[in-house]
Amino acid sequence: MTVWWPGLVGPGKCLDPSRWFIVCANVPGSPYGSTSPQSLNPSTKQPYLHDFPPITIRDMVFAHSLLADYLGIECIFLLIGGSMGGQQALEWAIHEPRRIRQMALLSTNAVSSPWAIAFNESQRLALLADKTFDGVDPNGGMAGLKAARSIALLSYRCFDTYLHTQQERDRHKLDNFLAAAYQRHQGEKFIRRFDAYCYWHLLNALDTHNIGRKRSKTEIVLEQIEARTLVIGIGSDHLFPVREQRYLSQHIKNAQFVEIDSLYGHDGFLTETPTLEKHLSQFLYEKKIKPEKVRHAGQY
Repeated sequence: MTVWWPGLVGPGKCLDPSRWFIVCANVPGSPYGSTSPQSLNPSTKQPYLHDFPPITIRDMVFAHSLLADYLGIECIFLLIGGSMGGQQALEWAIHEPRRIRQMALLSTNAVSSPWAIAFNESQRLALLADKTFDGVDPNGGMAGLKAARSIALLSYRCFDTYLHTQQERDRHKLDNFLAAAYQRHQGEKFIRRFDAYCYWHLLNALDTHNIGRKRSKTEIVLEQIEARTLVIGIGSDHLFPVREQRYLSQHIKNAQFVEIDSLYGHDGFLTETPTLEKHLSQFLYEKKIKPEKVRHAGQY
């Protein structure tokens, strides 16, 4: 977490490991250690790859709950998550409302939107266009994954991000544009640390997110949450627009809402750590957060 959220987690930070017992668990389907498409199928003694069973956000929460049981954690003082992590936090607060005392939801939603699902499908199409993504080669799909990451990046950022960070200084240029090089660089960097088959299954899991599935209407389900909740939205977020966070705060009975601004769109929940730490600290120390919009542009 000190790598993921260096401005929030660490000595002297809001989430200080010397003060709090902090758990950050990997999810099923991820290539970072949990059971995933790269795990061996006991029936074939080969990696699952395309044969890995479908998983949902709710399944991830069941795994987290089992881990908490194993660790002997009866009460969670603060459950925090952004984006897909926020979706898991919501599911957990509904699944075990008495276990979660407080919750912070960043740039997340109650139901995966058609817009987000469309972005995910575009990434899946990129993977399918790679002939090596065939369910035979465990290392296949890298070209498709690179293209998929480039698509995803456009949803994580916004027009102003590229305008301020990738603007050309040479107005006579005809090729080798900064923005194009940036997209390629991000794709290359991503394929060095991720796996195409895991990415495919995690995209599918994102699509399944719907807290009302097999329960009730979304707003009724949100009302079941007992945790004192802080909801943070980002004004420039086009993937999880701020209206989705407002909706959460309106239907979770003990929720506070803060909107911040960021140059980095959805990724603002990672870049705006000074502002996030300020509001999270206020929330944890039970100070009333001012409802007005907070504007802050973080550093890249």
